[in-house]
Amino acid sequence: MKRAILKISVIASVFAAIALVGCSDDDGTIPTTPPDFGGENDLTGQITEDTTLDAAIAYELTGILSVEAGATLTIPAGTTITSQAGTDRYIVVQKGAMIDIQGTASNPVVLTSEDASPGDWGGLVICGDAVTSSGIDVTAEVGGLVYGGDNPADNSGSINYLIIEGAGAQINSESQYNGLSLYAVGSGTSINNVAILNGADDGVEFFGGSVEVTNLYLENNEDDAVDWTERWDGGVTNTYVLHTIGEFSTAIEADGENANPTITNFTSLSETGGVALQFKKQSGATITGLSLTGYDTSVDLPNAADPAAPTEAELSVIQIEGVTADPGNSYTVAPTVDINDFAWVANRGTVEESVLQGSVSGDVILDPNVAYSLNSSYIIEEGGSLTIPAGTRITAREGGTDVFIAVLRGATIDIQGTETNPVVMSSASGNPGDWGGLTICGNATTTAGIGAQAEVGGFVYGGDDDTESSGSIKNLVLYGTGAQINSESQYNGISFYAVGSGTTVENIAIYNGADDGVEFFGGTVNAKNIYLENLEDDAVDWTEGWSGTITDTYVSHTDANFSTAVEADGENKNPQLVNFTAVSTVGGLALQFKKTSGATFTNLFVDGYNTNLDMPNDGPTTNVIIDGTPVQSAADDVFANGSAVDISGWTWINAAL
Repeated sequence: MKRAILKISVIASVFAAIALVGCSDDDGTIPTTPPDFGGENDLTGQITEDTTLDAAIAYELTGILSVEAGATLTIPAGTTITSQAGTDRYIVVQKGAMIDIQGTASNPVVLTSEDASPGDWGGLVICGDAVTSSGIDVTAEVGGLVYGGDNPADNSGSINYLIIEGAGAQINSESQYNGLSLYAVGSGTSINNVAILNGADDGVEFFGGSVEVTNLYLENNEDDAVDWTERWDGGVTNTYVLHTIGEFSTAIEADGENANPTITNFTSLSETGGVALQFKKQSGATITGLSLTGYDTSVDLPNAADPAAPTEAELSVIQIEGVTADPGNSYTVAPTVDINDFAWVANRGTVEESVLQGSVSGDVILDPNVAYSLNSSYIIEEGGSLTIPAGTRITAREGGTDVFIAVLRGATIDIQGTETNPVVMSSASGNPGDWGGLTICGNATTTAGIGAQAEVGGFVYGGDDDTESSGSIKNLVLYGTGAQINSESQYNGISFYAVGSGTTVENIAIYNGADDGVEFFGGTVNAKNIYLENLEDDAVDWTEGWSGTITDTYVSHTDANFSTAVEADGENKNPQLVNFTAVSTVGGLALQFKKTSGATFTNLFVDGYNTNLDMPNDGPTTNVIIDGTPVQSAADDVFANGSAVDISGWTWINAAL
């Protein structure tokens, strides 16, 4: 093995360039005098001729290791380099130099720190001769390094099976090192199978250049997982991003002019919400095979004229699956990259089985002994099924509209709670609007037509099969639903979109929702034994010609400013409400029928409301039938003639958060 590390040569031109930018040892500049070495396992100083490390040696990075122009550093499979902590600890491949990392799946090369903690050291920096919008021979923000030229095909070497841990040291208040910094690196450089974990800044950042990277694993990098600027026009293929910590920045951050890099097969999963894709200034990309799970925001344009509502033109530079990016699309689909492709990263994290998020296309059976977290949207796709045994508890992250369970048209759910052991879905605090609740889309009829689009998630619902089954829901308790979508729309506790009569719904309790308890959008589904307490909008709501039956309902209002016990809207398909009780201690409105809607009540008991019946659109009161008699006037004294539903035996409604 050549030990050129011990053969230090001072290249005047390099030091002159460093002197010109005024960098010092304290901010990571390569020392202008050769350092001393403590032993053959110490790595620091300048490599001026081709050098091959020895995989049998446990190397320690004790300073800046610089591969100078004209030299190549070869790192064999199985080599581990452990850095001391500090901002002046990093490996740099200078412009005109090369690196050859020869890791394998069974023997990757590892660059780490003593504790592998974020920010311990500066990572790997490569400076190339490719094109960058900053110009030729630009000075980098790290170490006064020089990069950039006019050769898009620049070759800075080869990287295979590399793990970088604990990088991202702070340079100053504005700058940090990344795990892998690629400054104007060209397309002649080969980078495959790289894992970057626990960095205090970005995982990989491209400063211009044309380099492409294949098979990239990025876990818990505290700023951006993938970042680019200065008109990088390369590509990344097969990327898996995992965020299990909070307050990171993004999965992708792009900045500056748009050179349209390509992102192919990009799967990113967050257990803590956050922003997925952020495009600053005029930046953009072409993205195919995108799968995002668990993010509060899918696409963010902070420099748009109105960041809350970017225009079609502003979004058009971001093409996802062949069409303009849509911030309203969560892009939550089945993963396009398998995390098991990165089994060679022995210390990578795992996707906890107790975290529910993403899409289900097969059959999933939960375990009642596991405390599940609902971290984002959990979508049961057509053909899939979700079974939830008795006693299962699901705690929803307080992520508002980004956290919900949806059963799509052609999928089924089977909630198997019992009266003594119900299934409970709740946010941790159970406050109204914490999460989005449960949405079920069926194939029954609705006045909205076949293949209508729901106000939540854009889900498709409605067909011509009134007896269709979306599954079975028994003994279910929900707390804290009703997240706000926009000024006009909210999630409900349970939303039934064109659900058919073949679906079983019984023994449901919904507490403290910011919108409705249950809402029926057409369909023919029936329900029985429904307990609804302190829903801030309507307890029971229907529209689009729902024609089913609810038997044994108890509504309790002890908080003011709710809307109604019943709100109906649209065409009257005469649904049946048998044994319906609504009790208020705070006044308010009991029953409201908009447009021409109506219903038939059997054994109606309404007590404590200021107004029993409201017809705001002057629809006929006779569309409301109580115990076989059409109501002649809202002032009729016919709303408390029935007997209150006895809920003393409804033990399942007492399930705690």
